[in-house]
Amino acid sequence: MKQTLTAAVAAASLATGALADDAPSIKPVVGAFLGAVLQGDVDTMRDLANADYIQHNPFIPTGLEPFIGLLPVLAEAGTTAENIRMFEDGNYVFMHNIWRNAAPFGADEMVSFDIIRVDENGKVAEHWDAMTQLVTETVSGRTQTDGPTEVTDLDKTEANKALAVALIEDVLMGRDPAKITDYISAESYAQHNPMIGDGLSGIVAAVEALTAQNNMFQYTKVHKVLGEGNFVLTVSEGQWNGTTNAFYDLFRMEDGKIVEHWDVIQPVPTAGLANTNGMFTGFDN
Repeated sequence: MKQTLTAAVAAASLATGALADDAPSIKPVVGAFLGAVLQGDVDTMRDLANADYIQHNPFIPTGLEPFIGLLPVLAEAGTTAENIRMFEDGNYVFMHNIWRNAAPFGADEMVSFDIIRVDENGKVAEHWDAMTQLVTETVSGRTQTDGPTEVTDLDKTEANKALAVALIEDVLMGRDPAKITDYISAESYAQHNPMIGDGLSGIVAAVEALTAQNNMFQYTKVHKVLGEGNFVLTVSEGQWNGTTNAFYDLFRMEDGKIVEHWDVIQPVPTAGLANTNGMFTGFDN
């Protein structure tokens, strides 16, 4: 179900997404913080986040007060966000969002994955993301964000995280590409990358086209793996189009196979940086 970030606060408050040790969910804290960002509610932001809030978006300054200093830019543009999915894993919340009137981020409509770390005191402490322009016409006919949102199979979280890593290491890093059918369902595979069609046949066609252009994705390192039940997000680094890129891949699993995929690919900038924290530093797995 699609919802604004402020509506996500209420939904998360009612969610049963508690941690495995029955600790309270941290989704309401993150939802409230991001809602406060969009509303320009500086007092709530200061209440919920650390003053030394660490920023990994390369175009936003690190620290809470410098971030607050940018809020008038978002207000002038009328920037809004729609939360599509929100998950948590330990002290991390990871989200799939659509940003509108998002010219300050690079385009009028953007799709993002956002990761927030909440510290041991329940404060928003750190943020990573990747963003890409929303595409209206896709090969599969699906959008970059539609599809299921319900979390199931909480007892399979760790197995599903291992499955996602094995796919990346064997197929995308080239360790054993022939094992692709061990990981991806041959019966039903919904693709949301705008350049790739559904099913294994869509993957094969995309690989053939990119290889012919000598421009195949080259994943080199998995920096972070986060999961909640049947959804797993991986954050990887690699090469594409002659540049280093951040690859954020969200997978949905069913019966031990990957049945759906969403992603955001963002080139890692080297100029015009607002901070030097890096897009991958700070992850602890």
